[in-house]
Amino acid sequence: MKSVVVGWRLTGTRGALTLAESAGGVVAVSVNRISVFLLAENCLLREALVRFFRKKEDIDVVGAIPYSPSALETLSAARPDVALFDSAGIALTGPRVVSHLRRTQEKTKAIMVGMEQDEAMFLTAVGEGVLGYVLKDASATEIIRVVRAVAVGEAVCPPCFSLSLFQCAAQEITFLTNRREKTQFGLTRREQQLIGLIRIGLTNKEIGNRLNLSEQTVKNHIHHALRKAGASDRLEIVEKCRAVDMPRLGLG
Repeated sequence: MKSVVVGWRLTGTRGALTLAESAGGVVAVSVNRISVFLLAENCLLREALVRFFRKKEDIDVVGAIPYSPSALETLSAARPDVALFDSAGIALTGPRVVSHLRRTQEKTKAIMVGMEQDEAMFLTAVGEGVLGYVLKDASATEIIRVVRAVAVGEAVCPPCFSLSLFQCAAQEITFLTNRREKTQFGLTRREQQLIGLIRIGLTNKEIGNRLNLSEQTVKNHIHHALRKAGASDRLEIVEKCRAVDMPRLGLG
């Protein structure tokens, strides 16, 4: 099954071809190798991937082991570019290896392979810091493609999960935007703007002309702001906002 890239390229050139001009004028091609560590419970999958990876000139296998109490230490010592996991119970829950890696090994990027088509598990993986998610019906060639993409700063997931990922991102963005638009007294960005204009002495009509709003709309906004701040008039709300330090309004 094909995967889709849902992130964007970051800095770095691992896994990419680079060109260097030699003293004799001949252009030499070199390959930046990707170091890969497999922490996989499935012995057949682990051994098959090791054999496949070792045939690729741009990939170095720096470890391939099942989980054990010392596995995390071994993985951390190897400092791979990419770590592959086939067990959600180990990578995402229980010892939460992916979360640990994200805290202690910023360089290492995590990929889950051999996964079921489980939306909840996928979203849990993303939350833990996984950057590549590969379903169990994917070919070895597809796994290689995901490894190379993740190594150069991309995030990859199956197409069946891309909608869920975008929906979650939209909810998070909306939440953060709403938080930024709130200030003391719960004023919105527009209400803050109006109070700043009141502060410099503009009338409702002048404010409306400046912001391309009707005079009635300006009155409504100011009425809501007065109610939120517990102010009885325009002068009082300016003074209240000045007292709680709202520098964005120019009230200092």
